[in-house]
Amino acid sequence: MPFREDFIWGAATSSYQIEGGAFEDGRGLSVWDAFSHQPGKVFEGHTGDVSSDHYHRYFEDVDLLARMGINNYRFSVSWPRLLPEGTGTVNRKGVDFYNRLVDALLEKGIRPWMTLYHWDLPYALQARGGWENPDMPQWFEDYAKLCALSFGDRVRDFIPLNEPQCFIGMGCGSGVHAPGLVMGKHATVPMAHHVVKANGLSTQALRALVPGCSVGYAPNMNPCMPATKSEADIAAARAAYFHVPEGDDWHWNVSWWSDPVMLGEYPAQGLELLERFLPRGWEKDMPLIHQKLDYYGQNIYQGHVIRAADNARGWDEVPRPFGIAKTASQWPVTPEALYWGPRFLYERYQTPILITENGLSCHDALSLNGKVHDPNRENYVHRYLLNLRRAAGDGADIAGYFYWSLLDNFEWAEGYSDRFGLVFVDYTTGERTIKESAWWYKKVMESNGESL
Repeated sequence: MPFREDFIWGAATSSYQIEGGAFEDGRGLSVWDAFSHQPGKVFEGHTGDVSSDHYHRYFEDVDLLARMGINNYRFSVSWPRLLPEGTGTVNRKGVDFYNRLVDALLEKGIRPWMTLYHWDLPYALQARGGWENPDMPQWFEDYAKLCALSFGDRVRDFIPLNEPQCFIGMGCGSGVHAPGLVMGKHATVPMAHHVVKANGLSTQALRALVPGCSVGYAPNMNPCMPATKSEADIAAARAAYFHVPEGDDWHWNVSWWSDPVMLGEYPAQGLELLERFLPRGWEKDMPLIHQKLDYYGQNIYQGHVIRAADNARGWDEVPRPFGIAKTASQWPVTPEALYWGPRFLYERYQTPILITENGLSCHDALSLNGKVHDPNRENYVHRYLLNLRRAAGDGADIAGYFYWSLLDNFEWAEGYSDRFGLVFVDYTTGERTIKESAWWYKKVMESNGESL
């Protein structure tokens, strides 16, 4: 059984992870430039200064997309490349780069999906408080307007924000990502509110300036999967998936970040824990935050198994079995996450589900025959896509799937220790080699999933 006829097949990247050219052509400093140059913050001192060198090799990378039959490309724009100070003077060379990229994609018949923010906040704005500053939503709206006016004549698909759970929770809560802050709920809960407000303002701006465009959202959270098919375990998994935790890891949840955007309200259970930290007058922002979206995107890699329990929450997490299969980055392989996650999300939000990221890191290497053999990647994606197709068959409106990532790249705090790409990158020479899994993925796309 294939997916729906208009199913969107693609691959994704982000600007800081692939572009390089960090200090060229007027680009401003980002929080990741500053963070990665601090000793001990990133694996073996790696930085994104050069990365996959996409800034200089974008035309070659677009050609690779075409060769692999990938007709939808989700990429992000570097805010400091367009606005070196975050606001004010536009860097025309930055605009020109993305114009060349978009034109190259369209010449090859590839649909561009533009993410406006994938974590590389201009350092100049961080110096003014970053997401803690109440002016941040307005700064983001202005940036979105610039993108709309610069690219909206050709780009019709936009995703304002990627994984706010990470750039707030890991960037400003635990401090393991840029900008490297360790802050409590008094700071991070208002930041989260500014994030969803920024999403509302940018969505309005994009729709006003690019009539007929599609707008989505790309948060993340590991789905909860029922231990059995019993109604009790399914209900327990659903409840656990949308539960807001009580501790310092409160940001790892779906509902606090998505209910305001999709339903126009914060979850009641979350308000009991966090309302006292919200900015004064937060209620008046809810109509602005609640903008109807064309897609609800979700980045999904792994899940947790949940069973019903006789306790205050009504559920417990089941320990992972000994010897569970893991990726090279030690993430458990749990294919049913791509069934239960989309199913629960569609039940709650009644909006087409777009898998905006899914993939894995493997121990990839260039073989003596010049090829990259990566059967684990093929096996992983095959299993996950079977579950996604099952979710579609069981009534969830599944709009598309983007593999993460097109290229091997800078994997944040893990530097270049992980390889997620469909394309192998030699970081010494920049040479690209299409991995064998990419040719398998091409056949899956050509059959619209029927070959799975």
